[in-house]
Formats: sequence, C-alpha cells, structure tokens
Amino acid sequence: MFFLLLLCSKCSGIMSNRPLILISNDDGVQAQGIRVLTNMMRTLGDVIVVAPDRPRSGASCSITPVTPLTVDLLQHEPGLSVYTCNGTPTDCLKMALEVVVSKKPDLVVSGINHGDNSSVCLHYSGTVGAVLEACMKQVPAIAYSLCTHSQQCDFSPYEQVILHTARYVLDHGLPQDVLLNVNFPEVKQLKGAKVCRIGRGLWIKELEPVSEPQIDGQRIVHGTYRLTGCFQNLEPEATDTDRWALENGYAAITPVQLDMTTYSLMDTLDSLKL
Repeated sequence: MFFLLLLCSKCSGIMSNRPLILISNDDGVQAQGIRVLTNMMRTLGDVIVVAPDRPRSGASCSITPVTPLTVDLLQHEPGLSVYTCNGTPTDCLKMALEVVVSKKPDLVVSGINHGDNSSVCLHYSGTVGAVLEACMKQVPAIAYSLCTHSQQCDFSPYEQVILHTARYVLDHGLPQDVLLNVNFPEVKQLKGAKVCRIGRGLWIKELEPVSEPQIDGQRIVHGTYRLTGCFQNLEPEATDTDRWALENGYAAITPVQLDMTTYSLMDTLDSLKL
C-alpha cells in the first residue's frame, strides 16, 4: 500500500520542476472552498489534496491516536491528485507528509474555510490546525477563511489576495515557525488587504438546551445542550486588529507564530526562585 501511494504521488506530477502545493481543510474534501482553492493553486504549481472525508470544523490541532487512519485516492490526473482521509485536518497533514508525498511540499494551504477564523476562533479552527501542523514540520503554510457558512459562495473577490499571498510565500518563504492566517469578509469587492494582529475577543452564550434540563434544587443532574454562541469583540475601537479589518471590508492577513512563550514574564517568575 505504501509503495502504491508513493507511485501515485509521483505520477501526479510532483517530480516536475513546478512547485508542489499541498492542500487540506476542515470542511471536508467535497466542500466548495477546497475545490475553488485547488483550482487557484493549480495555476501556481502541482497540487496534492489530502482532506477529511467529512466536515471536521472545530477540530483545532486534534489527532486520532486510537482509531486507525485510512487514506484513499479519489482523483488523479497530471498535476493533481486528490486524497481523502478519515481523520482530522492535522491527521491529514501527518498522512500527507509521511505517506502520500514523496518530497517536501513548497507550500501548504488550508481552506477556503466556510466561516471566519479570526481572533480567538483560530485556536478552535481545524483549518488553522492543518497549517500549524505544516509549520511544525517546517513547511511554509497559509490558512484561508471566509466570513460565511454558506456552501454556495462567490470566491472571485478574494482570488487576487489568495494568489498574491501564495506567490509571495512560494518566492520568499516565511520566517521559521511562522504561518499566515488570512480571513475575508463576505463582500462583492474588497477594499484592500490589511496586515493586522489578532483581535481580543471571546464567545458567550455558548450552550443552547436541546431539552429542558433536570434540576434537583439548585443543581443540574442531567442536561443536553447544543454548542452555539455569540462572538464578543473586547476591543471594538482598535483599528489594527483582524476583526476591525473584516468589519470594514478588508482582507485580514495575520502572521502567527508557534512560540507561545510570554518572554516578558520570564524574569518575574525566575525572581520567585521556585
């Protein structure tokens, strides 16, 4: 099986001189966004898609350590191979990089996600989880998301920014342990693109009861709830955030780093002599 997968990868055209672009997502291999992104990336290089076999939104960087993972070839033609995997977006990247491709990709892109992944949403996002995995494997990576959950979207207003950012990363790379998180507002025409920071925010009213919960005095004993919620922007006046850019008609481009160390606190903690 391993030999056959490598053979398929080589036949897909990845041994050519064109850049090799690996694509995944969290909406599933049949989602409109990944089909559009695949068509765009084929203008820049040879493409291999390895995406979940069903929607895996909110998977973040989760992996599947117990259930065996499978990968299946769905489509093969010169310059393009499409695979599906029964795991999470992170599983898909692990499968792609270790089993499917025969050389290190020049670029990993994830999306185009149906639903934005700005502010704290990027921490929950399987779309971003896929590029975090690529970044950890030292492959330049970009996540693309659109602020709508509709499965019938017009992605044409965002093509220029997508192709421009992808070309830039192919030509210049990214700093070590850094990825790009790109979000688009749902508009007929972008005002432009803003390079911005992650906005502070949180989700509230996140659980909706499916049925009346059982209460014993002041204590709940049983309840069934559905995840929902409203996003609350904690700095609505700030004009340098991804949320401001999206709310004002701009594409939001945010460089994100793997290193989450709070260096400013290290000396303070060290002084405690713990």
